[in-house]
Amino acid sequence: MRFSNNGDYEQLVEQITDAILARLNGAGDQSGLCGCTSECFNRCSERMHRVVDAGAARIGLLLGETASARDWAGLIDHTLLKPEATDEDIKRLCEEAAKYRFASVCVNPTWVRIAACALQGSGVPVCTVIGFPLGATLPDVKAYEARRAIHDGAREVDMVINVGALKSGDDCLVEYDIHSVVEAAHEYSVTTKVIIETALLTDEEKVRACEAAKRAGADFVKTSTGFSKGGATVSDVLLMRRTVGPDLGVKASGGVKNLEDARKMVEAGATRIGASVGVKIAQEAAGNKIASGPALAY
Repeated sequence: MRFSNNGDYEQLVEQITDAILARLNGAGDQSGLCGCTSECFNRCSERMHRVVDAGAARIGLLLGETASARDWAGLIDHTLLKPEATDEDIKRLCEEAAKYRFASVCVNPTWVRIAACALQGSGVPVCTVIGFPLGATLPDVKAYEARRAIHDGAREVDMVINVGALKSGDDCLVEYDIHSVVEAAHEYSVTTKVIIETALLTDEEKVRACEAAKRAGADFVKTSTGFSKGGATVSDVLLMRRTVGPDLGVKASGGVKNLEDARKMVEAGATRIGASVGVKIAQEAAGNKIASGPALAY
């Protein structure tokens, strides 16, 4: 089995095991929930959840030849964000998600209610996008958009940062923008992913964006909307993983076209993949040959 560059396997197993045992045994003072500072790590169920999400999935998939199609599907947000998508397209997306047991379906907010109804009882949650794709919406509007989508049935929200504010050096606004959505989402125990749009940023800006997301309490950082001038790269995923450490998930999205692309992203530290070709990836993982055809746009 090959291991990634972003952490030691045995240390990661030990860390997660200690966190789980601490919770089961009720160890320590419970008053420190939840900053989330390093001091509260073993006492904080929210932080433990993030470590399990950012670590346990990686342990199972780093990445020998034994990973199954179901293992791979469990990492994929099955995505359809094209503006011309119809209700029939969304229903088909949900049927595929239920069949392959993807991590979620990711749709625009207008389709959240239809997707939630279509997936009821399947165990597959609905993810949606906030401030998408430009991120130039005001923080209170993004927070309302998140709450409205959650009301319609979203269980994960992927929000786009204010890219212009970041590039202007206004990290306080970036953090406040993220926190506004995180606060709204966490009221309902909804996972928040922060899209930093790596194709528009320097490496220094990517680090600052990830640090702002971490301070704001996000659950994931995510590379791309798929609607800018580039998508996920291995080097960006490595940088993002180094920056956030084991506390947050990393989602690679945009330009993941096949199983080999997905494998490279996971080996670099990704714990979630956003792709419109989830079925193709799952079928490749199952050893089925895929007929060639035009790539679907993310």
